[in-house]
Amino acid sequence: MPPKGAAPGDSLRRLSHGAPRAKKYDFQALPPPPTPFAVKPIGAFYVFFIANLLAAMFAPIQDCDETFNYWEPTHYLSHGYGFQTWEYSPHYAIRSWTYIALHAIIGNLRRLFPRPNKVAEFYFVRYALAFICAICQTQLFRVINNILNPRIAIFFLMAMISSPGMFHASAALLPSSFAMYTTMLGMAAFMNWRNGLKTAQGIFWFAVGGILGWPFSVALSGPFLLEELAFAIMSNKDALIDAIMRFMRGTVASLLVLFFEFLISGFFYKRLELVPLNIVLYNVFSGPGRGPDIYGTEPWHFYARNLLLNFNIWFLLAVAAIPLFTLQKLLSTAPKGATTGLRTVIFMSPFYLWLGIFSLQPHKEERFMYPAYPALALNAAMSLHILLAAFGNSDPKTLVGKLPPRLKLLIVSTIILGSIEIGAARIYGIYTAYSAPLKIYEPLSLAGVGSLGSPGDTVCFGKEWYRFPTSYFLPNGMKAKFIKSEFDGLLPGEFAEAKTGFGFWSGTWLEPAGMNDLNQEDMGKYTDIRTCSFLVDTYYPGANASDLEPHYILDSENWEEVSCQPFLDASRTHLLARTLWLPNLPMIPDKFKRHWGRHCLLRSRSAAGTRSHILH
Repeated sequence: MPPKGAAPGDSLRRLSHGAPRAKKYDFQALPPPPTPFAVKPIGAFYVFFIANLLAAMFAPIQDCDETFNYWEPTHYLSHGYGFQTWEYSPHYAIRSWTYIALHAIIGNLRRLFPRPNKVAEFYFVRYALAFICAICQTQLFRVINNILNPRIAIFFLMAMISSPGMFHASAALLPSSFAMYTTMLGMAAFMNWRNGLKTAQGIFWFAVGGILGWPFSVALSGPFLLEELAFAIMSNKDALIDAIMRFMRGTVASLLVLFFEFLISGFFYKRLELVPLNIVLYNVFSGPGRGPDIYGTEPWHFYARNLLLNFNIWFLLAVAAIPLFTLQKLLSTAPKGATTGLRTVIFMSPFYLWLGIFSLQPHKEERFMYPAYPALALNAAMSLHILLAAFGNSDPKTLVGKLPPRLKLLIVSTIILGSIEIGAARIYGIYTAYSAPLKIYEPLSLAGVGSLGSPGDTVCFGKEWYRFPTSYFLPNGMKAKFIKSEFDGLLPGEFAEAKTGFGFWSGTWLEPAGMNDLNQEDMGKYTDIRTCSFLVDTYYPGANASDLEPHYILDSENWEEVSCQPFLDASRTHLLARTLWLPNLPMIPDKFKRHWGRHCLLRSRSAAGTRSHILH
């Protein structure tokens, strides 16, 4: 274990002290001292993987973008049909087919195992994402342990596995989650100077996240690249040449990834498209009346509130990282190494950079923070390490030094365990409140097509269109359709299913009808409710009905319940009960108790009667 009061950069200082200040910036070439692990990397991997696996099994789909922009195209490549958003229209081409194809391959692998079905494919993809995320987390954990401090690595692990934010992000089929994976690998490469600088690897991993995932995630590499550039300029000619070569190797590897993406997406779109460039142009240079802002804007403090919910005390620690480190340096009597201090600030900077950039953008979504979650956890872990070093001061002349060690342990344990319990309460609260859309379709999968329905049957969605999980939850041959509701924006269409004379996956390159980037409603996206075999609806007691959104669940004359699950009524539930899970005990005041609606899969009585007549 590190000595009491060790600073985050003590491991670096041990490398730099004792070596003359060479003109060439190569002090890391010294043989590294052995670093003890408080938790072995394989043990950390198991912990990360179990936490991610629980998320893969139980996390609700939070964002309808995950469904319509990623699960549905993946389903289309695997099963030949699915919903298509305007972003996949060849006219706009702002979604990567390379990213989709990789996950479709993973899902198809599930068919090689016993009892294949579409629901199993869905969860198989999630399990694979949980596994990949755990590998990336372990790699960053290992580097933090070796380069900084084993205690910081432990705090990093705790922040990652206990946060509701990672519960959402770890196994989500989202480019921002993919970028989070590559951010961990990129940070690990840039941070690890043992046995030489790994600039090329760092550039490569950030480029993979930016090209195949989300282009803006490359910004997180900025502080590391500036650090490398600054030290290269301050070094001699040989070191500068070495730095240029490292940058060139990383750039060439990144261009190869871009070429790979260009070929695959070009194959599907049947036209030459640089999808990462299209994404940047749309989000930054769309012009008035276009771009992401038309889908809603939030105040500057949106992310502060969201991260406080999803990381509680870890977020506060992350924000305090640089101020605490600065204060530690000012008050410390130990020799101050400029290199060590600069490196520590570099490690802490990506989170501030990301939070600052995206807080200034009008359009905000929770998933936009995913790539910075590892940086947040690292900052929080370093802050907690600094605070504990100060809190562990045993000098009786100080107020902290007068506290009994057991009292200190009690205070620290209470705070950390309290944070973990709050995170667990929020995770369980989210699961119990919003998991119904992943459960109500189970009777269709258990019964199979032929008892509850048949190929060609439709499952319709009105006001609950955005809660549709994915076509993976409908048996083969059943399709989801939309009926008119009060929503007046643009709904997804369907991928073309033309085959003869059109080749494979014609829907990826045929121009769909009724698409636009203005969120203007297209009436061609709706079907007549009389053609619906099934319908999904939610009923909240006391809610007002309308002509376009009647209470279908109460209409027992036309609809019968197939499956219903409780669904949180947010409008009647107190903020505290919406935020955290609270037990339904008599001691809990009524105003803090949760109120529930019902999220149901309904079957049309007319369709059921017609089918019954045909079968007899």
